[in-house]
Amino acid sequence: MNPIISSISYCPVKSVSFQNIQLCEIKKNLGIVNDRIFAFSRNIESEKAKLIEKNANERKLNYFLTLKNSPVLNKYNFVYENNTLTLNSNNKDIISISTDDPSERLLLANKLMELENSLLKPITLLKNIDHPFFDTSHSKNIFNSMSLINLNSIKDFENKINEKIEPQRFRANFYIDGIDPWEERNWIGKIIKINNVSFKVEKNIPRCVAINLKPKTDDNSLNLLQSLKKSYNHFDMGIYLVSLDDGKVEIGNNIEVKN
Repeated sequence: MNPIISSISYCPVKSVSFQNIQLCEIKKNLGIVNDRIFAFSRNIESEKAKLIEKNANERKLNYFLTLKNSPVLNKYNFVYENNTLTLNSNNKDIISISTDDPSERLLLANKLMELENSLLKPITLLKNIDHPFFDTSHSKNIFNSMSLINLNSIKDFENKINEKIEPQRFRANFYIDGIDPWEERNWIGKIIKINNVSFKVEKNIPRCVAINLKPKTDDNSLNLLQSLKKSYNHFDMGIYLVSLDDGKVEIGNNIEVKN
């Protein structure tokens, strides 16, 4: 079986919504261009927000709005294009801003607080292109990452629990097909090559309660996290990659696994 890229997506705003794309640009030691370059801080004042915006070493996960702490965000979508960030819901645009204008970024944060009173305030829209807001960029072992999910692992999980599972729950950059379920776990520590771009496979991705959320809703009635543990005795789904080259990856590209 030959693994191939089935779909590609990126998330301009940390932990909120993904945009599906046919082709992505990869930067060495960074990842997909524009992936998670924005984040909303929560419950911290402006000076602290500015500090974590610039310095990844100062970041902690609970400083940010995420689906884990703010599941209401799953109802919203952010689209980033030509330096404009647009918030929409139910296919209706709510507000568009120029992300280089601090006053407009403030407008977007205020609009989100207006829409969702339950969010811990204040919230601030942060931006950092060189040090994006990955889940792996606020830990002791900081690295910029991409995520890869094997669609056949999801299918195996579906069969175990007899439930339909939307792949979007796992919020991956690359979804792949063409290998056996869970084969990707054997790639840890290896180099894989996609369209002449090399990636190091760092580790498995431990999941949180965000996977319980049905896409585009705040419905968390399906406890997938508990089912993962019960079915496989771990909480993992997918693997983290680190880019070793600049280049491009496109849907349909083959994946070569090196030793």
